[in-house]
Order: sequence, then C-alpha cells, then structure tokens
Amino acid sequence: MRARGIGDAARVMRDGGVAAYPTEACFGLGCDPRNDRAVARILALKRRSPRQGLILAAATLVQLRPYLDPSAADLLDGPLSTWPGPVTWILPASRFTPRWITGAHDSVAVRVSACHDVVGLCHAFGGAIVSTSANPHGAPPARTVHDVRRYFGHRIDALVFGRVGGLANPTEIRDAATGAVLRAG
Repeated sequence: MRARGIGDAARVMRDGGVAAYPTEACFGLGCDPRNDRAVARILALKRRSPRQGLILAAATLVQLRPYLDPSAADLLDGPLSTWPGPVTWILPASRFTPRWITGAHDSVAVRVSACHDVVGLCHAFGGAIVSTSANPHGAPPARTVHDVRRYFGHRIDALVFGRVGGLANPTEIRDAATGAVLRAG
C-alpha cells in the first residue's frame, strides 16, 4: 500500500483496486461499485457478510442516479433536505444495481457527501463509490492513518492521507420511505 493523492486513489479504484480515505467520521474503504472482485476484497478485508449490502457515496445526486429505481424520485424530499451531508438514505435500488451492493435487499444505501475528500474522490473517480468504514466487522472504525495501517497493512492498494471530519460516529442511516432512523449518527 502506498500513500497517494485523491487522483491516484481514483485511478487505483478504476483499475479494480481498494482505497482507504477520510470521510465525515472515520476512514472509509472504497472501490468501484460495479467491480464485483473489488467489492469481494472489501467484504473479505472487513469480514463482513455480503447479505448486509454496502453504502455508496457520491459528490452529486446525478452520480447516484444509475443505482436508484425511478420510484426513488418520489422519496427524495428527505434526502435532499440533508444532502450534501452526513446522512445515508435507504432508497429503492435500480434493477441494474449489482446484488453485491444491495446484499439481501431491494434497496440501496446512498449518501451525497459534503466531506471534501469524499467529494474529491468521487469527482476524480467519475461517479459514486463504495463507502464502508475501514475496520474489520465489529472493531472500532479507523479514525487515523495509523489505524488503517494497523487493521489492513499492505492489503489495500491506496491510502489517501487526510483528517476525518468532526462526526463522533459513522453517518446516520435513515429509511426514505418511512423516515425511520436505522442507525443513529
């Protein structure tokens, strides 16, 4: 693993690699959501069940459109009131959204981030990216570069140096259909 800038990390992800980068509350692991092998690597690194699904982060709503069912348009009032920002919303998934992203669900977890590094990475990558906390399942999320290296060593392909945002906990997750908070932020 090499420390890289955002442009280099985006290139690594386009080539099928996995990158760690600062988010609103912790370091995240990211990859191309259309690349099943890269997603499988993240799931193996985290020791996470593929049935759980993964969050997609984007710089703009346009970057999320390919992953959203047209019916999601009727549910966007809640998300648009919090985006860009640190709230992840569950919305109906497009039939084209890969099962390795949705897991056992017919929905997809999405966020339009306001975090500088996430926004820059999504713009450089050219679309939405997988964004899951950089930690083995059940362990505390990595909040520093040192934590990322301790958890994953050289098993990731790129590490974007930076500082995480000011949130104490990972982003809140809400159901767009009901407004229910599924994970407090």
